[in-house]
Amino acid sequence: LDALYDAAGVLAAAWLAGTLAMVLTGIAGRFFHFHVPGTDAYAGYCMAAAAFLALAPTLRRGEHIRVTLLLNHLPATAHRWLDVFCHVVAVFMAGALAWYSIRLVLQSREFVDISTGLDATPLWIPQLGMAVGTSLFTLAFLMDLILLLTGKTLREASPDGEPAHIE
Repeated sequence: LDALYDAAGVLAAAWLAGTLAMVLTGIAGRFFHFHVPGTDAYAGYCMAAAAFLALAPTLRRGEHIRVTLLLNHLPATAHRWLDVFCHVVAVFMAGALAWYSIRLVLQSREFVDISTGLDATPLWIPQLGMAVGTSLFTLAFLMDLILLLTGKTLREASPDGEPAHIE
């Protein structure tokens, strides 16, 4: 699954580059007196896709922020079970977000929902990034939960010996 998360990270980077391209096109248009309709909307679509597609690879690399003030002061057993509890909650919350994101894509496609701009983009297309990203995020949390329940460590230290930057 890590290859799938890495692919999502690469796609997120590509969408981020798309955001840059749309913003630069808008700036160049103002500077050179031409107009490309929809650049603002497409920049927003690209930014949203980048953000959601980056969730799972960021989680798997241990780069999401965790507040460990309480966890670090607990005995090892309590620490483990609180971590498991938090992951169970996270799986359900991410799963709900994925469920409703997928539902939104299906409804937008069913109702032929289009953007209000001149470009009239079918909204299910940019919403796909959110649906795929939240689904992978749920899968990554589920994978972490399974690792926790089987007694394995979630993340290894980096090659230089530093722990993951999650605190």
